[in-house]
Amino acid sequence: MPVKFSIFLPTGFGRELAHIPDPVDAFETVSQVARAGDRLGYETLWIVDHLHTIPPSQATFFECWTTLAALARDTERIRIGQMVTGNNYRNPALQAKMASTVDVLSHGRFTFGIGAGWYESDYHAYGYEYSEAPERLRQLREAVQIILSLWTEDETTIEGKYYQINGAINQPKGVQRPHVPMLIGGAGEKVTLKLVAQYGDVCNVIESPAGLAHKYGVLKRHCDDAGRNYDSILRTTTSICVMADTDEEARALVPGGTEAIYPGDVGEYGLIGSIDTIHRRIADYEAAGVQEIAISFLESTDPDVLKRFAEEFIH
Repeated sequence: MPVKFSIFLPTGFGRELAHIPDPVDAFETVSQVARAGDRLGYETLWIVDHLHTIPPSQATFFECWTTLAALARDTERIRIGQMVTGNNYRNPALQAKMASTVDVLSHGRFTFGIGAGWYESDYHAYGYEYSEAPERLRQLREAVQIILSLWTEDETTIEGKYYQINGAINQPKGVQRPHVPMLIGGAGEKVTLKLVAQYGDVCNVIESPAGLAHKYGVLKRHCDDAGRNYDSILRTTTSICVMADTDEEARALVPGGTEAIYPGDVGEYGLIGSIDTIHRRIADYEAAGVQEIAISFLESTDPDVLKRFAEEFIH
């Protein structure tokens, strides 16, 4: 099947709402972009789950879960989800119940995305413990098992190292069966991709097409070891999109700081350039095994940019 295209909504993480002084107008702008994506045939609306802008500032930035609940009612067809929720921001049993509720609110259009967390500023500012990465990954493993249990069992009791759940009930469990799809975000070859193979329904790896082909090969080996069908896991990635008349013009518009998100030189492999160049780069992603690309648009609050991309690339 051809690759599908999704939208990273501009909820403020990159200060993309800073030019809108009224917070009500800012949220209505987010909703307007979401509704445009719904109409234009995009696959999913993805929202980041952080607590501070990057870098921290006083600019408007909306909370992920409450925004998702609102957009579940503002849209009709498009899927919604986090890319990804931070495990340590909320108790996993509570997250399981929140996810089930959002799935009902959206009539079964929700994908639950979760990761170990990485933005240290959030943790310190909001009073969360910021453990070393191996510890956060062990917490994630335990949390994922708790969440899946609350989605599938009548009661959950788990005496873990990090979480103690005692007879937790979660009703309703959501609309989708056997449960809400779980995306596990991250590219770590020894732990994260192994977690995807064991527990995930969707993965998100941010890499170049060549890097993605390698990571997917690692995921397939983990699936083989776990007795899991590799093709049962939806493979997604993230890219930035800058459309211009020439590749040079597009490259000049790429904002600074992209290296914090995208490995290497994203200008060499992202959806950046002329229409012909972007077509070739989509083909590269598809050849690497990508099934869905979550796109951060340069002019992310302008629905006309979504419309232009859809007219060129969504069939």
